[in-house]
Amino acid sequence: MQTNFTPAQLEDPHVAESEKILRKCVHCGFCTATCPTYVTLGNELDSPRGRIYLIKDMLENDRPADAEVVTHIDRCLSCLACTTTCPSGVDYMHLVDHARAHIEKTYQRPFMNRLTRGILAAVLPYPGRFRLALRLARIGRPLAGLLRRNPALKPFAAMLTLAPRRIPARSAYAVSGSVQPVAEKRGRVAILSGCAQPVLDPAINDAAIRLLTRLGVEVVLPRGEVCCGSLVHHMGREEQALASARANIDVWTREIEAGGLDAIIITASGCGTTIKDYGHMLRLDKAYAEKAAHVSALAKDITEYLATLDLPKQMPRALAVTYHSACSMQHGQKITMAPKLLLKAAGFTVRDPAEGHLCCGSAGTYNILQSDISDALKARKVKNIEATRPDVIATGNIGCMTQIATGTATPILHTVQLLDWAYGGDLPEKLRHLPLG
Repeated sequence: MQTNFTPAQLEDPHVAESEKILRKCVHCGFCTATCPTYVTLGNELDSPRGRIYLIKDMLENDRPADAEVVTHIDRCLSCLACTTTCPSGVDYMHLVDHARAHIEKTYQRPFMNRLTRGILAAVLPYPGRFRLALRLARIGRPLAGLLRRNPALKPFAAMLTLAPRRIPARSAYAVSGSVQPVAEKRGRVAILSGCAQPVLDPAINDAAIRLLTRLGVEVVLPRGEVCCGSLVHHMGREEQALASARANIDVWTREIEAGGLDAIIITASGCGTTIKDYGHMLRLDKAYAEKAAHVSALAKDITEYLATLDLPKQMPRALAVTYHSACSMQHGQKITMAPKLLLKAAGFTVRDPAEGHLCCGSAGTYNILQSDISDALKARKVKNIEATRPDVIATGNIGCMTQIATGTATPILHTVQLLDWAYGGDLPEKLRHLPLG
């Protein structure tokens, strides 16, 4: 794609990077076939290629974002299916990140939209606030239908619909410290506690810690961890995202210097994609660039790390597991086979749903801010999953788990919960109703 940026514009390193990305696009349109919003809406401007045109025009003319640009950029899930498909290697992720930051700086959103986004940014990254909000959701849930009738209030209806009816108790591991291995020590890792996940489903990290320590791995729960920054990063709140990144880098660097780390384990693939990008996000920060790159290199999805431990094969189990590959896992981190191979080795029958490349519609806060599109994608995803007739659904991202669970009665678990059970852990609570012999 030909660009016409001035030398003065290219002095801005963010513009210079976007210009290089834009020049790689050859207008081929392969991305449209795998873009969930284009497949759902059929609008060229809701495809990666269409958004690239809008971003190019906005940045090249050095103008503030307008309502049309914001509408179509907001509809982007950042699922990154387009980057998997693109034959030219267009780095769409960093281009749309720049566009969102530009929108946040130059566009005045309608009041209710600003309020909604402000509430999400002030609540979701903070476990204490999020837990309180879920308690309040119990009171407001009967109002969801009424709120849904008003377009400006529809995001609040979505929040109430997604809120779980039961909030799990806090994890026994919800304190900083170190969990020593049960078997002979073979490694030392830190694990990201996260923000939403320990409130919605603390059993995920509990399972990871139990499994790792049984395998001889010391697990460190560092003091001072915060949200990875992903939620606000995708809302264009770049300074808030970078502040979170710096805080976590300081925490993990302290652990690296104190006792060394073989990996930083992440059990939410959405967080993993962002943490693996810390090196890029902070590349211009002289004080953090090197440390950020080191942290990104150590970041590993739990299945990515377990695949290096050469787990023994288990006897077959009479349980069919349909694996949903989260977009942040398959497109963001390019981890496609490890989770399924681990489940197969653990004795499960693993099934793949049709259209596995398409997003379930969760995408951080997308299922709140763009609930209509999200609901359409969820229905499509659930239909494809249920067509495989699974006993259980497995995935590697809490957002997907929450989203899909509102559309099916089939139990859905994190991959590591099944692996923990297969290698000596207790049967997960969600499976206790199944006739497993």
